[in-house]
Parts: sequence; C-alpha cells; structure tokens
Amino acid sequence: MNERSNIPGRSRSAQALISCIVPVFNGERFLGEALDSIFAQTWRPIEVIVVDDGSTDRTKQVVARYSERLTCFRQQNAGPAAARNKGLDLAGGEFIAFLDADDLWHPEKLARQMACFSARPEIGMCITHIENFWEKGREEEAQRLSAQNHPYAREHIGFVCPVLLVRRGVFDKVGGFDASLWQGEDTDWFARTDEQGIAREVLPEVLVYRRMHSANLTLACTKEDRLKIVIAKLQRQRFKHDARK
Repeated sequence: MNERSNIPGRSRSAQALISCIVPVFNGERFLGEALDSIFAQTWRPIEVIVVDDGSTDRTKQVVARYSERLTCFRQQNAGPAAARNKGLDLAGGEFIAFLDADDLWHPEKLARQMACFSARPEIGMCITHIENFWEKGREEEAQRLSAQNHPYAREHIGFVCPVLLVRRGVFDKVGGFDASLWQGEDTDWFARTDEQGIAREVLPEVLVYRRMHSANLTLACTKEDRLKIVIAKLQRQRFKHDARK
C-alpha cells in the first residue's frame, strides 16, 4: 500500500527551492549518512523527499528519525526509475537533485551548482565530478573520476544521478526515467537530454562521493551493459518512428 506522510508546504523564500529526491530500497545501513549530507547543505531552501521502494529492512525506522524534516512516500517495490519518478511527482522545487541512499554530498554541492546556474542562465543542468570510495574507507581505495578517465568521456560525465542539479523544466521537455529499466535508467535519461539538446555545465570540483559496496546496484551494471541499454532503447525509438511513416 502506498503511504504518504509529512509533506511540507512550499517555501516562500526569495531563493529558488531545490527538491532533493532520495530513492531507497533496503537502505538502513547508509541512509542516515546520506540524509545528514543533504541537511548539511549550505544552500537553503531545500525540500527532501524520500521514496521508500518497498524496503523490508529498518529503512522506515531510519526515516522516522528525520520525520519532521522530510517527506516520505512508501510504495511497493517498482525499481529505482519508478521511485525517482514518484519523487518528481511530489517535488515542488524549481530545481531537482537526486541522491542515492548510500552516497554523500559535499556541503557546498548545491550552492556551487546554483552559482553556476546564476552565471549561466541558459543551461538546463549542472554536473559535478564524483569520487568513488569503498565501504572499508574512502582513503584506502578512492578513485577519482575525471573527464579523462570517465567511461563516457566529458560529454557523458553526468550519467550518475547524484552529480546532477536540473531545472524542473528539463523533465517537462525530456520526460522522467524509464520505469521498464531497473539498471541504466539514468544513462537512458541522460542520452535523451543529449537528443533534446539540453545545455549543461560541468564543474571541475569533486562534490559527490559514491560508496562502492557489495550490495550496490551500480556494481552489477558495467559500462558495456549501460551502452547496450542505451543502444537498444534508441533502436526501439527508431523502429517506432519508422513504423509511423
């Protein structure tokens, strides 16, 4: 059964409201750290929306510790794309950000991205660099992903959702995430922004920290898997287009 709780009103602040969407499935181990990194942001106002995608662990109890500071929506398990889309449905912000339940933001992440939007009002999204760290410790096995060693090169550096800050209007133009994809849905969405010519800026700073661990869904999806997903999706779109001729 779907459950919606504690949905705050929209901010009346003169600054733009950012909606921070956190999809989670069985995220009790790391969700608290992720939420702490959102509430540590220097940018205000923000609204935080957690979409619990059918968790069977103690995720609900973790969320309860923050109940007065966020919106929580619980649904049957439908996958990360569907969870992000539900967060979009609930979001009231002019800007949208995503954080996975096992990842972390630098405290200045949103503020620096908003400064970028102020400097370049024509862009639709702003992207940061990201650093991987293993569960055992960030210093031991950290791997910095730069434009030079990223599997999709500079023009595709934004395929990981937590690095994004996006104008709400981009989703109105491009659409949400493909709920039929349980892996690579972020890559598929980013490819569609390319097709629509959405302008973007890449900040040089590492402002997102992605936790790598045995249960991380991202580990199961290699760069080859992601490319296959995107290629197959584009082929289906071309087939539908040709069929309408």
